[in-house]
Amino acid sequence: MKFLYDDESFSFEALRAAGYAVHGGADLGEVLVTCRQIPEGDEEAWSAQWAATAARIERIGRDALAGGHRVSAREALLRASNYYRTADFYRRENPAADAESARLARASRQTFADAAALLDTPARALRIPYEDTTLPGYLFLADDSGTPRPTVLFHGGYDSTLEEDYFALAAGALRRGYNVIAFDGPGQGSTVREQGLHFRPDWEAVVTPVVDFALAVPEVDAERLVLIGMSLGGYLAARAAAFEHRLVACVLYDGVYDFHEVVAASADRAASTPGGMEALMAQNTMVRWVVRNGRWTLGASGIDELVKAAEAYTMAGVADRITCPTLVLEAENDQFFKGQPQRLLAELTCEKELISFREDEGAGEHCHEGAMLLFHQRTFDWLDTLLAR
Repeated sequence: MKFLYDDESFSFEALRAAGYAVHGGADLGEVLVTCRQIPEGDEEAWSAQWAATAARIERIGRDALAGGHRVSAREALLRASNYYRTADFYRRENPAADAESARLARASRQTFADAAALLDTPARALRIPYEDTTLPGYLFLADDSGTPRPTVLFHGGYDSTLEEDYFALAAGALRRGYNVIAFDGPGQGSTVREQGLHFRPDWEAVVTPVVDFALAVPEVDAERLVLIGMSLGGYLAARAAAFEHRLVACVLYDGVYDFHEVVAASADRAASTPGGMEALMAQNTMVRWVVRNGRWTLGASGIDELVKAAEAYTMAGVADRITCPTLVLEAENDQFFKGQPQRLLAELTCEKELISFREDEGAGEHCHEGAMLLFHQRTFDWLDTLLAR
């Protein structure tokens, strides 16, 4: 689905930012006026213009808060958080040494934290024990009654952040009476930037401590614990569910069978491009971003090391270990994992279902960006039905 840009990556990321408007993460006019100042493929302009919009909206939020306007402050700060995240998206050439990237990431986290405290039921910031450190998270509650409720454990994927998790899933879950524990695992958000943690393929080592933590939270119904993973999280959550059997259900948003194939395809494409990978990266925004982000989040020094590191990220020989009912989602036009949800579904031996999202219903993009309400309707209707049994 083309949205504002011919550049496939710019189009997708603009749609992603705009799509969160349904849960307060954007206002369409703000997205349009920001994008019209950004030329095709100009990553510097992308960062600068989104950062300027974010700062302007943050000022609205700060002024509203100072004036005692709680709702106005919350709304503006939520939008600012999403815009700061968007401003930082392409700053991946050397993010560890990029002061502006660090500033934008901090601003996204802080504006969200300030907004989360202003929710009708304020979110609780978490530090979840993990090995010799902790993982950042939020506990979002449907209300303040203290009643144990079905609870979703939710994490993102290759590039998502804890703060984005609210717009992508938590807001829709809360409306339906679910509590949510959202968290960043190794390689995600502040864990890679501030703790030096990189992705690991054995994601059960991440989810099991989160399950342990969740079971000690009074508002969590221990018999109705659901795991949902977004984007590359569709592999990560599937891998975790294969070994962590205290889950009542798993949702793969979307299904991922083999991450290595995606990375290797870029390497193969570079091999047939005059000038190799550097030339391909100069020509293609999507490939450039995938490689740069992978080097950072997987701790790889170059494309060969990145391809090698990705080999372990496969559900081959593992999928049949999942025992809980599993919902696999797929997007018709998925530019990263097209065809992989069906391959994963074929190897599942648990109770399973596939839901396909089509282009002609406005939901065919990766992770159904631009169709959050439809995605939530189908996903939570499936969960509601399952949990009612």
